[in-house]
Amino acid sequence: MHSSGSLRSHRSWGWVLLAFTIAGCATVPVTGRKSFNLIPDNQANAMGADAYRQVLSESKVVTSGPEYRMMMDVGRRIAAVADQPDYQWEFSLIDDPNTVNAFCLPGGKVAVYTGIMPVAQNEDGLAVVMGHEIAHAVARHGSERMTDQLALQVAGAGLESLLGGASEGSRSLVLAAYGVGAQVGVLLPFGRSQESEADHIGLIYMARAGFDPHEAPRFWERMTAQGGGRPPEFLSTHPSPENRVKQLQDWMPEAEREARAAGH
Repeated sequence: MHSSGSLRSHRSWGWVLLAFTIAGCATVPVTGRKSFNLIPDNQANAMGADAYRQVLSESKVVTSGPEYRMMMDVGRRIAAVADQPDYQWEFSLIDDPNTVNAFCLPGGKVAVYTGIMPVAQNEDGLAVVMGHEIAHAVARHGSERMTDQLALQVAGAGLESLLGGASEGSRSLVLAAYGVGAQVGVLLPFGRSQESEADHIGLIYMARAGFDPHEAPRFWERMTAQGGGRPPEFLSTHPSPENRVKQLQDWMPEAEREARAAGH
């Protein structure tokens, strides 16, 4: 006879196996990398929408003005060419001049903080930011990181409760996995390989959308200078500035071909 604890453990691992079957192996757009995670898209998107609402409810959201209009235009143009037509895209500008950051949660929930606007300087610079963040969501980088966390937590809370909808635990998990604010607990930084992949995909997306991809190296140089002796939050665990610029230059011919193919 199984104990209740043993039954709960078996049920948890049963959910793990089911999630493995559903999620399967996916190919990341643009780079072709094979990725694997435990989070089905419908659950990740629901968690992302719930977490997005939480962030906006606790923020001062800008709904008019030139920066807002530029952000909406850039976001919509990039979303139109991103490899995720099923996302319900939303874009928000958060009034916080001290936060030099942006994020995109599962399902296409994008937020930009006003603190990054002076670094972006123009719509091409903002396209670098939003393309990079949209790339994280399309490549499901956060889901990959949530999978790592779930592997540690399955024996305790179980996938049922963590993926069970609008709960504090699932909300905190998705916010942390997508790097949204240290206040949600332990921040899970994207790895350098994921940051480089987001740079690559974001560069292609901005070029497809008609923005100047050559602005990307210039933007990252400005971002690095913005941090002074300490990199801003947006740069945590990112590749070194020298490597980042070199990689962007290496991908530039591909971006230029994408722009020409799109008629730009």
